[in-house]
Amino acid sequence: MEENEDIENEKMSLTDHLAELRKRLSRALIALGIGFFACYYFKEWVFDIVTRPLTAALPKNSYLIYTGLTEAFFVYMKLSFFASLILTSPFILYQIWKFISPGLLEKEKKYVVPFVISSTLLFVSGILFGYFIALPPAFEFFVSFNNKYLQAMISFNEYLSLFVTFLLGFGLSFELPVFMFFLAKLGIVNAQMLSKQRRYAILVIFVIAAILTPSPDALSQVLMALPLMFLYEVSIFVAKFVEKQKATTVHEEEKEEKKEEEE
Repeated sequence: MEENEDIENEKMSLTDHLAELRKRLSRALIALGIGFFACYYFKEWVFDIVTRPLTAALPKNSYLIYTGLTEAFFVYMKLSFFASLILTSPFILYQIWKFISPGLLEKEKKYVVPFVISSTLLFVSGILFGYFIALPPAFEFFVSFNNKYLQAMISFNEYLSLFVTFLLGFGLSFELPVFMFFLAKLGIVNAQMLSKQRRYAILVIFVIAAILTPSPDALSQVLMALPLMFLYEVSIFVAKFVEKQKATTVHEEEKEEKKEEEE
């Protein structure tokens, strides 16, 4: 009987877990939908912002083209969705926190505001870094092949796919300290391990930078690698902070146990 009850409780727990996941996904999708319609209303303004890094590098009187009848419409849809993702990222990150918070201690649940703020700032910083620092020199490199024999006729759909892929890559890669925070919480990594593996981490960072940057030149890859190396060092301090927290929690629990024994 007890075994059956345990199994039933586990099923209930799994059901509740899936219900919570559905709840958080639904709210995130609703927010994305609202943001999508708002961004689609300002689609021309968003279009101007997104294309500026490329149009600044193109020769005068150059145009972006579309080759299919419905291509422009769906491109604006993609553009609005991407803008909505950035706009609603704080709310989406809050929903992620609410989903994982039941597995945290009561003391840890109070970090919701720092988590949302830091994650949003890192995500947006990564996108801004890619937009202002990494992509412009890459586009200038590719457009430099334009001459009297070769004229650039760039499909906006192709450009948007490249733009979104790399900016999202920058945004997600800048979440490294937050990712390391949870790995340290789970005990998978620690500050000493991260310090010892620094040389291998730098190698991996340069490989990631080579993959993420659209331009093959070394400058773009270094521009991508430098902030990731800095964020890796930040991750080591984050892991140390988690370890100190764990040590403090264990110490407090031991004190409470001793008090209970004495009573």
